[in-house]
Amino acid sequence: MTNNISKVPEMIEIEGLASSYDAGTFIDEHSHAAHQIVHAISGALRVHVSDATWFVPPGRGLWVPAHILHSIRCLHRVEMRTVYLSDNHPCVFMNVKVINVSPLMREILVRLSEGCEDRQNPHLTSLLLDEIATMDVEQFRLPVPKDIRIAQLISYLLENPTKHTSLEYWAKHLGFSQRNLIRHIRAETGMSYRQLRRQTRVMLAIEKLSVGQSVTNVALDVGFETTSAFIHAFRLITGTTPKKFIP
Repeated sequence: MTNNISKVPEMIEIEGLASSYDAGTFIDEHSHAAHQIVHAISGALRVHVSDATWFVPPGRGLWVPAHILHSIRCLHRVEMRTVYLSDNHPCVFMNVKVINVSPLMREILVRLSEGCEDRQNPHLTSLLLDEIATMDVEQFRLPVPKDIRIAQLISYLLENPTKHTSLEYWAKHLGFSQRNLIRHIRAETGMSYRQLRRQTRVMLAIEKLSVGQSVTNVALDVGFETTSAFIHAFRLITGTTPKKFIP
């Protein structure tokens, strides 16, 4: 299923959109003439831009600056609330970011996206911008490598998280020496192979936790041998435990 989103007219200072998408929905690559903050009040999103895939669970929002090409995938049913801020508003971040959404910000986003009479309220707009600027930034992303061989490796890790494929195997499969593969992974992703595999598994875990799966089942589904190992890895990346992660 594919949905196309029309661009927000440049003359609109602030606009909101409340939308629902079925599991499996893919929104084609597009851009807007406005900055946007995307928030899923239920379900989780994957948002792809040129250099990264961003994972956006409930309780977080995605800041996308104007004119940035991006596509959106909904693995499960998603209730999305989006607010667009035109170019005469300051660009809070120059690049795509995943940020925490405070209870106050959530209510502002819902009000602006669902209540037409509130959309040009300068006080709500100012409060929203202040909240966005002060929220913590999350590293819920996987890089999109320019080297197609490293991109192939990441794609495999996403699709087969329970496979314990060795670095030696990948070196032979992709045509590297093991030492060169280590260097290429670091250069393309900023991570070691072990860190990349852990990051991939935790990003997949975030999506599964978002739809109510148990911590134990998620740990096994994304390739961890024990729940304690999963919790440790999850805390390293998110700063909290899986049970506390989803609001």
